[in-house]
Amino acid sequence: MNIQHQTVEESKKREISFKVDMQSYTLIIALLLIALIFGFFTGGEFLSSRNISNLFTQMSVISVLAIGMTLIIVAGHIDLSVGALVGLTGGIAAILQVWYDWNTLLVVLCAVVVGALLGLWQGWWVAYRAVPAFIVTLGGMLIFRGILIGISKGQTVAPMSDSFKKIGTSYFPYIPGYILALVSIALLFLWTTKHRTKRKNMGLIIPAAKIDYGKTVAYSFFILLATYMLNRYLGIPIPILIVLAIAVIFIFISNKTPFGRYVYAIGGNQEAAALSGINIKWNTLWVFITMGGLAGVAGVLLTSRLNAATVSAGNMYELDAIAACVIGGTSLIGGKGKIVGALIGALIMASIDNGMSMMNIQTFWQYIVKGLILIIAVWIDISSKK
Repeated sequence: MNIQHQTVEESKKREISFKVDMQSYTLIIALLLIALIFGFFTGGEFLSSRNISNLFTQMSVISVLAIGMTLIIVAGHIDLSVGALVGLTGGIAAILQVWYDWNTLLVVLCAVVVGALLGLWQGWWVAYRAVPAFIVTLGGMLIFRGILIGISKGQTVAPMSDSFKKIGTSYFPYIPGYILALVSIALLFLWTTKHRTKRKNMGLIIPAAKIDYGKTVAYSFFILLATYMLNRYLGIPIPILIVLAIAVIFIFISNKTPFGRYVYAIGGNQEAAALSGINIKWNTLWVFITMGGLAGVAGVLLTSRLNAATVSAGNMYELDAIAACVIGGTSLIGGKGKIVGALIGALIMASIDNGMSMMNIQTFWQYIVKGLILIIAVWIDISSKK
């Protein structure tokens, strides 16, 4: 009986793992199909090194927002203010540098701190005053947009200094780029080996070595391919390196720290989390602070890339960030979601925008397609739960 029970448990674990893998593979397959379709209709221009470099640069702002939005949604909340907060923090950065001649480092720090403080303000209303996040962030969206129009006097603030522009427009050199790729691959193999050893020591099921290391080889191939394609143009864009650095930090936080586990527990079952002794209010507050700080980073990236701050900057970015998370497998019910999936979702959204623009498809079709993709992604999520 024990052997039979163990066999059933192992079968269930394999089934869960298979479902998770299938979800990841489906995203990758969808991304490849999008690349092939747009590559065909643009005569291969979509897959050119120049366009891939531009694509990664364009997706950086939404990717940063998607990382924070993943934690927000996993915790069972929503943030509709991030687009306006991107515009406001980017506007503050531009005003401090262009009008008051602040240096780049102080400007960047100020933008991130302001974003975090405004996230704190919204989180306080949600966590300690029990106002629904939908209402708080909807109000925040209007407030932040109004503040931006007021402090900028409705003007476009430009140009930025050369050092500030480099944040969003510079490139990592060729040889250091390849070195960075090789170091990343070495760390990937080291992590795979360490992960297998840890599971073995804990008596958990270990996938066949050829499966684990086969995945690592595949990931390594894509890292080298991406590095090669980007180096054929001007090198690896600095914005995407910033995104990857933030992603690594938050993947570690979400998987390896008590805070990350608490966020998933709160979103999965708030009552059970409270009974387990988790401080729901405190952790919810920090989720919003984190989102605000990341919105500040996104604001700096956007203003740097555009070399200007406008009153419409960041408009509708909250919907792109939410769509990226949902496409990446984050459940709007809460308790489920991965940062890697959100990044792939952001790349899919950016690819659709970029590809349709290259095909000279009118803007209104882009909104329609993205809206339909969001609805279908949520429907798939709900259907999979049934």
